[in-house]
Amino acid sequence: MEQTLITGIAVAVFLFTYALIISERVHRTVAALFGAAVVLFLKIVPWEKLPEYLDLDTIFLLIGMMIIVNTARESGLFEFIAIKTAKFARGSPMRVLLLFSVVTALISSVLDNVTTVLLLTPMLLYITRLMDVNPIPFLLAEIFASNIGGTATLIGDPPNIMIGSAADLSFNEFLLNMGPIALVDLFVSLAIIYLTYRSAMMVSEDKKRRILSTIDELRETEVIRDYSLFRKSVTVILAVVVLFFLHDRFGLPPAVVAWVGAATLLIWSRMEPDEILEKVEWTAIFFFAGLFILVGALVETGVIDGVAKWLLGYVNGTGEALVAITWFSAVASAVVDNIPLTAAMIPLIKAMGSTMNIYPLWWALSLGACLGGNGTAIGASANVVVLGIAAREGVKITFMDFLKVGTVIMFTTVAVGMGILWVRYIGV
Repeated sequence: MEQTLITGIAVAVFLFTYALIISERVHRTVAALFGAAVVLFLKIVPWEKLPEYLDLDTIFLLIGMMIIVNTARESGLFEFIAIKTAKFARGSPMRVLLLFSVVTALISSVLDNVTTVLLLTPMLLYITRLMDVNPIPFLLAEIFASNIGGTATLIGDPPNIMIGSAADLSFNEFLLNMGPIALVDLFVSLAIIYLTYRSAMMVSEDKKRRILSTIDELRETEVIRDYSLFRKSVTVILAVVVLFFLHDRFGLPPAVVAWVGAATLLIWSRMEPDEILEKVEWTAIFFFAGLFILVGALVETGVIDGVAKWLLGYVNGTGEALVAITWFSAVASAVVDNIPLTAAMIPLIKAMGSTMNIYPLWWALSLGACLGGNGTAIGASANVVVLGIAAREGVKITFMDFLKVGTVIMFTTVAVGMGILWVRYIGV
């Protein structure tokens, strides 16, 4: 087939699949797998290049952490932590929202976002059930906080790792440039969540006293179903967290760390693998696989690279480039995976080095690629995982429900971040 026809088919399949996901007439996993099957059948994505586009690091990291979390859950670990957190919040929904958002952002700044939400979402759902409040604003706040927290550091999000490597940027440079933006954006997002769902945050004094009385009556030690598994789970999770911090020194990808932790906990706990594996979010795993293949078709046909080049062809000077890169990467990251997008943008920014100062442009790319994922339900891995866990627990957040809040969060936080970068590097 001619290249133009191949490109047109790749774009059409992607748009059709995305329309199916938005309409929710077909389950998003089925839609993604169907679209992936079409581009594979037509050889738009060659079979031998499948591992390149599948992003096995993300998929294996997901599976490994899901195994660890599902095994640890059998001990009562998450209920134990949830009760401790609920007692600390003293029955206030707003305190729970603030506490979990700050904790999520801090953990996401040093650990993978997906790992963070896998650990925290079960606890958050448990607390909202205890408090008898609508869990949706809490789940959305957790998603937004994880993506914002991941923006803050070199290791917080895969695009930052790629940018840091390409531009030779240090951990401290990321923390000084993106850390303040992440901090401001976190509280901006919390304010938007509160204004949007303030009725769910309002609890009468009588209800608060009843909630507090109920929580105070709970004994966190009583929810521990298996003390031996509890101790083993805590040990393995702490070891995995430490290895995440040190994985570069040992030359171990995060996915390998997760798999080692999963295998160790399964062997040590002697849990039946069938019991654990059937609780893995396989629908989320296959959704990611299908989506990665679809985006791979856009990369293979040069669509992402072509759009990026077209956009940057219209900018003149560092200021215009900063605005263009920030908004293009943000909007695009809400639709396609931010990893191939970042890979396409890096060489283009480097090429602009002969005509302008590109140092601020790296931060613009980081800002857009990381925060753009807040725009849609499929914009980031953490979004899909949280919504999948929530759906299994009977809490449904539709694509459009997410979009109504996510787009406001995305545009506001990106605008605030870009404003900070503009004042710092371009001037008032």
